[in-house]
Amino acid sequence: MRTTERLILRPFQDSDLDAWAALNADPDVMRYVGGPLTRAESDREAAGINRQWETEHFGFLAIERASDGVFLGAGGLSREPWTPDTLEVGWRLAREHWGHGYATEAAAHWLAYGFTELGLPRIVSVTDTPNERSIAVMRRLGMTFDRTADLEDGGERFNATIYSITAEAFGMI
Repeated sequence: MRTTERLILRPFQDSDLDAWAALNADPDVMRYVGGPLTRAESDREAAGINRQWETEHFGFLAIERASDGVFLGAGGLSREPWTPDTLEVGWRLAREHWGHGYATEAAAHWLAYGFTELGLPRIVSVTDTPNERSIAVMRRLGMTFDRTADLEDGGERFNATIYSITAEAFGMI
């Protein structure tokens, strides 16, 4: 378990699975990440995230609001096929929790973790080019535009915007 000023970042618990499935079934939330998931897909994703955290010490952990224990979504570091040599920071929050700075707060923690505890020299963030909300979070984190690229996820091609930041630019060196 890890904490920020307002958040608890931790592996998924059974009590998170209903809210995680609802978030993953919301077309607005999933618009830029491959579309809605079934309950079984959502549960498998949570179990895989927990296994990755246990074995690799990075992953896309649950985000809980510390003040009241509400499950907000998930975020963290992941290894994606389009950037196999660089970890990617990402986030996925339930729509009712957008606009409160939770994604930025959680992602900033994961950037610091990646640079200090994992010793990463650089971290990227990738989103569908039309996803202006995520691009705004990347900019708030101090990330800078890296490039656009046509990528494939689950057989679907999409135009991605990629931002990056180095440990030095984040102030960790």
